[in-house]
Amino acid sequence: MESKHVLVSKVITSLFLCVGIVWGSYYLGKGVENKGRAEGSIAVKGSGSQDFTADLIALEGYFSVENDDLQLGFAESSRQKDELEAFLVDLGISASEITFQAATYSELQRSLYNDTGKLIGYEPYYKLTQDFEIRSNDVSSVEKASRKISDVLDKGILINMYSPRYYYTKLADLKHEMIKKATEDARQRAEIIAAESGGSLGELRDARMGVFQITGQYSDEDYSWGGSFNTADKEKTATITINLTYESN
Repeated sequence: MESKHVLVSKVITSLFLCVGIVWGSYYLGKGVENKGRAEGSIAVKGSGSQDFTADLIALEGYFSVENDDLQLGFAESSRQKDELEAFLVDLGISASEITFQAATYSELQRSLYNDTGKLIGYEPYYKLTQDFEIRSNDVSSVEKASRKISDVLDKGILINMYSPRYYYTKLADLKHEMIKKATEDARQRAEIIAAESGGSLGELRDARMGVFQITGQYSDEDYSWGGSFNTADKEKTATITINLTYESN
């Protein structure tokens, strides 16, 4: 039979063991609770958009000259260049806003037929082409010119035009303003989520900017994963997204 002393020692040891288990369980539970709180997060996406009007227009085109003699072809191309430039200036475009590239040429062959329609040979001739571009902040004047430029066909100038392209020179400032809007929108969304779930918004963990999109205001073009950059429309809409992740308390 064990002595009283041994029994008392065992009882005391058991009590300490029980107390240790209780305290250990308590602190373990608190640790899990705190860990769960630290890992809680709210991820939101905010967006900002802005309508704006292009303040720069670019209009490109080219004209061509054909001649059997290369030197005469260059002379005629130079004459038509001067006549086209004068025509554009009369429409309100500054000469400094017009850039002409050097004329290029190709040597071609023209088919020759006799009176009965039989092919009897070929003769060489030259086709000279000269590209030009109008780049101006006076968007309305260039648009007016683009609608009237076909009138130079009556002067014997074989001209071809591309569709105008529209740009915005203050794009950097616009981006900064939109980032502010998108960030504020994202934070407001996060605050609503936190409040509705009975918590509060903690510190910002992560912030990532999405792609920047420019689309035509009245077009049906889709957004692109890599970002759209519309140049076809004068009236545009810019959109940007911001992804924020906050701690949740």
